[in-house]
Amino acid sequence: MKWTLPNILTLLRLVAAPGLAVMFLYFSRPYADWFALLLFITAAVTDWFDGYLARAWKQETRMGAMLDPIADKAMVVIALMILVGYSTEHWTPWLVLPATVILFREVFVSGLREFLGDTAGTLKVTKLAKWKTTAQMLAIATLFSQGIFEHYLSKRPEDFAGLNWVDAGVVWSGRLGLWLLWVAAALTIITGADYLRKAMPHLKEAH
Repeated sequence: MKWTLPNILTLLRLVAAPGLAVMFLYFSRPYADWFALLLFITAAVTDWFDGYLARAWKQETRMGAMLDPIADKAMVVIALMILVGYSTEHWTPWLVLPATVILFREVFVSGLREFLGDTAGTLKVTKLAKWKTTAQMLAIATLFSQGIFEHYLSKRPEDFAGLNWVDAGVVWSGRLGLWLLWVAAALTIITGADYLRKAMPHLKEAH
């Protein structure tokens, strides 16, 4: 592996993915929510940054091309697992379905790429797939912020006035996060179907 800066950033992002779960194992809330949010945002920024640097500095490598999508998928899968596990009963039913669609698509497309082997280049990342990833990142970051609002709301004295913004934060971070996640799920279905269409000629049995 070439230890270029883009590759190092990608590797750090891959290592950071399980770090999201570690935050909730070793820290109490809302510190776990804060740390997970900051870690996720940092990883999302480096996702754009390492790709930009690799292209600008002409340091694109096979190892980087392999690790980058793995790091993205690991971050999204682990983050969704945490959000479903720690979400309130009010939000969970609306969170599970889009999360399931996203996870299914990631597994399905990864299986297609593995099966196609050397011809997997036919499944190049499209602009729509990049929009899908952006929607996922924004949705997950917003839903992590909801956990922070919920903690402060639960600690608020019943007769304490002036913190109505906390109530609004809980409601709107939840609504916006879920809306973005459903948008990401819709884009997930569209891009997944597009990848399947492109792979179909390679899946036909020889006569």
